[in-house]
Amino acid sequence: MPKTIPFLLALTIAAAASTASPARTADLAKDEAQIWNLEQAYWEYVKTSDLEKYRALFRDDFVGWPLITTAPVRKDDHITDWITNNTSKGITLQSYSMEQLAVRVTGDVAINHYRIKLNWAKVDNGEAARTDALRITHTWIQTCNTWQILGGMSASVNSDGK
Repeated sequence: MPKTIPFLLALTIAAAASTASPARTADLAKDEAQIWNLEQAYWEYVKTSDLEKYRALFRDDFVGWPLITTAPVRKDDHITDWITNNTSKGITLQSYSMEQLAVRVTGDVAINHYRIKLNWAKVDNGEAARTDALRITHTWIQTCNTWQILGGMSASVNSDGK
């Protein structure tokens, strides 16, 4: 009997720890929705070439690996160059569609995975310039009630568009 009590106590604690309270579940859902809204804002800033707001989404100690680079980059490594490289060629983001695949919030950290299809157009006549399809992962961190991107990676979708 004495061995049974610690076992039952441990089992009870484990069960309680694995069950989130309704309030915490609501907080997680709110955080997940906030992260998704920030991802959409990210692409709106690209679409409007709002480099200041785009840059503000990234923490100063950000490190990530964009599709177009051969090595990871930091925020101070010209994080907006890919946008200005397109606009300097007369190409702008015309539209995009996003497919959220998974988001996980744990405390002050969130990881978001999604696919996106980007439709680029020529600025002068609106003709289609190219379409990109990517898989993106962003790691967000919350500091002082503000979420910012701490890390990220992008890759082309596979031959099935996945």
